Amino acid sequence: MHKVMGLDVGTKRIGVALSDFLHITTAPHSCIERVPEKDAVEEIKKIASENHVNKIIVGLPINMDGTKGEQAEDCENFAKNFSDFDIIFEDERLTSELAEERLKERRINFRKNKGLVDMESACIILEQYLSRNN
Repeated sequence: MHKVMGLDVGTKRIGVALSDFLHITTAPHSCIERVPEKDAVEEIKKIASENHVNKIIVGLPINMDGTKGEQAEDCENFAKNFSDFDIIFEDERLTSELAEERLKERRINFRKNKGLVDMESACIILEQYLSRNN
């Protein structure tokens, strides 16, 4: 059995979330600094290997009008580093706002630690994918 990984790829940080082996639940794993990118890629591959991941869901920041912008292209290019995995792109519109709302509901102060929002966004991206495919 394998887990599925969710990534919220930003210009500064990458939020990482993992599913359980049954693909029912998700949990935040970590937040990785994107620079240097080579180190970020290696860290994600290490996490994937240690957690028996075979599929990575990458959040794709589609514009509100449905078009792809520079950030979406950047995410697609970043995902090319993971050719050993099944890569699936998931529309991530408004996930950061939803992540902030979830953290507020749990009374978690994320203002000084934006990595918490990135990890929660990765969970949301992964949950969207799993709910559609289970």
